[in-house]
Amino acid sequence: YLAMPDLTRSDSGPIRELIDRITGLPIFDGFDVAEVPEIVPTSVAFDLFNFANDHVARSKSDTYYVSDDHILRPHTTVMWYYYLKHPQIVAKYQAGEPIKVLSYGKVYRKDELDKHHMNVFHQLDGLYLHKKDEQELTIDDLKNTLVDIAKAMYGEDIKYRFNKDTFPYTDPSIEMEVDKDGEWIEILGAGMAQGSVLKELGIDPEVYGGWAFGTGLERHAIISMELPDIRLLWSEDERVSKQLKLGQKYQEVSKYPPVIRDVSFIVSKTFVPNDYFDLIRELGGDLIEEVELTDEYENDQKFGSDRKSYTYRIHYRSLDHTLEATEIDPIQEQIYQQTAEQFDAEMR
Repeated sequence: YLAMPDLTRSDSGPIRELIDRITGLPIFDGFDVAEVPEIVPTSVAFDLFNFANDHVARSKSDTYYVSDDHILRPHTTVMWYYYLKHPQIVAKYQAGEPIKVLSYGKVYRKDELDKHHMNVFHQLDGLYLHKKDEQELTIDDLKNTLVDIAKAMYGEDIKYRFNKDTFPYTDPSIEMEVDKDGEWIEILGAGMAQGSVLKELGIDPEVYGGWAFGTGLERHAIISMELPDIRLLWSEDERVSKQLKLGQKYQEVSKYPPVIRDVSFIVSKTFVPNDYFDLIRELGGDLIEEVELTDEYENDQKFGSDRKSYTYRIHYRSLDHTLEATEIDPIQEQIYQQTAEQFDAEMR
């Protein structure tokens, strides 16, 4: 996953175009761009940002653990730590200067497997802090910035609204939604930087305050181009890549037929679906289009009180050729074997 290209730093493509549109806004003149590590301590990703000890993001079924205390970064908000601890930036706020920074790149989370989700995707985060006695940044200042971002991505006529939300590191917090063909779709989260988090990072919240936002970039590209499959954003097929322009509706190239396979097993009730999706993703790679749960049931007499039956349907589809059974069957066999071995499953 670390070796996959960072599409925010590609020479072209819709993810790069989103970055250029947003970072090119006048509001972001003078903002630094921070590049931060992709492997980070859990203490940085979670503890510093007020994630509760039992927060689902901390679980190994949601986050990739490299070791007991290091993970693949699950959000680009970690840049607060690396940026604010940098000696040049420490000198900046000690001198009372504004703090302005953007950060973007790949993030990693275990997730469901379908046409609109991948476990590797891209985020953009922003942070703006100012001395309160010189300029008190408000939630309205933040909303004005978010409106500029939405218009940069979707055009001047985009309809938008704000809702209250909750995040561990901002308070108050809001989400922004846009109207796409009559449907309200959440596009980003934001809020005023949480004072307790700033204090942990060496910033006096009585002196400095400001706003922050974060957004996943793939969702904007999918909405803008009405993209049917997130994997197309990574495609090297020229028939696909030449079409990928924001605001241009994607026209399906010859769609190759899917190959469908089912897998059924009985497993402990401690079974975690996200871990299973991750196994299928690792073994099937880019050939996996979707995994759907088609059946689950319990039968204490047949399976025991601590076990449960699942059936998953795996949709294989290549973006550039027709799949043959000889290509899929070995992968399916590996999935069967590893399901039994890694999850102590009884295959059916």
